[in-house]
Amino acid sequence: MSTVSGLNVSQDAVLEYIRSIYGERVQLQRIWRLGEMSEVSDDLKGFGYGYPYVIEFINEGKVCRVVLETMRPGESFGHDHFSDRAQVLIWQNSTFSKLPKHVHSIDAGCFDATGRLVSVGGCKEYFILTEFIEGGLYHLDLDRLKVTGELGAVDLNRCVALSDYLVDIHKIRHNSFGLYVRRIRDLVGHGECIMGLLDSFPKNFDYVDPSYFVNFEKACVEWRWKLKTRGHRLCQVHGDFHPWNILFRDGIDFTVLDRSRGEWGEAADDVAALTINYLFYSLQKYGKLSDIFDKLFDLFWENYLQKTQDSEVLDVVQPFYAWRSLVVASPVWYPNLSTDVRVKLLRFAQNMLQCDHFDIKNVNSYF
Repeated sequence: MSTVSGLNVSQDAVLEYIRSIYGERVQLQRIWRLGEMSEVSDDLKGFGYGYPYVIEFINEGKVCRVVLETMRPGESFGHDHFSDRAQVLIWQNSTFSKLPKHVHSIDAGCFDATGRLVSVGGCKEYFILTEFIEGGLYHLDLDRLKVTGELGAVDLNRCVALSDYLVDIHKIRHNSFGLYVRRIRDLVGHGECIMGLLDSFPKNFDYVDPSYFVNFEKACVEWRWKLKTRGHRLCQVHGDFHPWNILFRDGIDFTVLDRSRGEWGEAADDVAALTINYLFYSLQKYGKLSDIFDKLFDLFWENYLQKTQDSEVLDVVQPFYAWRSLVVASPVWYPNLSTDVRVKLLRFAQNMLQCDHFDIKNVNSYF
């Protein structure tokens, strides 16, 4: 037996998998690492770290050979997460056999929690099944506050609870400079992040001059180079910490939903994703950051900064605010915003990319 990404894998497991494809009468002959003629023992050492193995077996009286290969995890080239590697291997399985003179793919698979090899090659779509949780989404609180303008104790307590949650999860650090670089690269270039969002805006967008988007992209590239050296900041994150992903029950009891884009990232991502909504709702109600939403914004930030002592976050949050501003200014996600609010959000996004230090006490100047 040997450990493969924390799993035990044996030759018996390999035989079971091969039989699931070729039939129960298959007899396993030997296994060796490609390029090395010596056979492996029952211990498949290094099996899960990117080495190709030749599996030789007898099927209907014939000697057959196949190659079983995994991808090596790495801190570069977008292979950091197991889902990245799954994406590549599933794609290869679906396309190898379509290209003339290309080696054919027989199947794609995965290792389950017991070390068995499971086929996924025939799958066309993938799904996730989660538990059901009772509660009301946090945006309902913000909707109520926008209407009533009355801030209660529960609203203040929930704001602190959300800030405390980020304080707690961001304490967990991870030493991977390359992964931090990748997360900053994803912020700028990923289809779900800045570049993808910019591409979702309509061609004829009346609210800003077309050069706005060109200059925006250029500024984001500059920010990527500013931030990519700060790998010491890599920490545990949620990745999409906004009011539609937070379920509250009584008081400050809550559950978060839909963690996104990896378990490690930049703390500023989570902070910006939540606090942009205090700005967003305040603009709709007051035309600026004011009154109840100003109190929530200050309370969240001050609690977070006091308990983390992370003053550096104010020097890196800008592109994350720029991204989240584009989200709430988007005609795709919010088609019914007033012109005034949409323009102020776009101006805020632009001004975020022009300032070196975010001043939480002077937010209205950025609108």
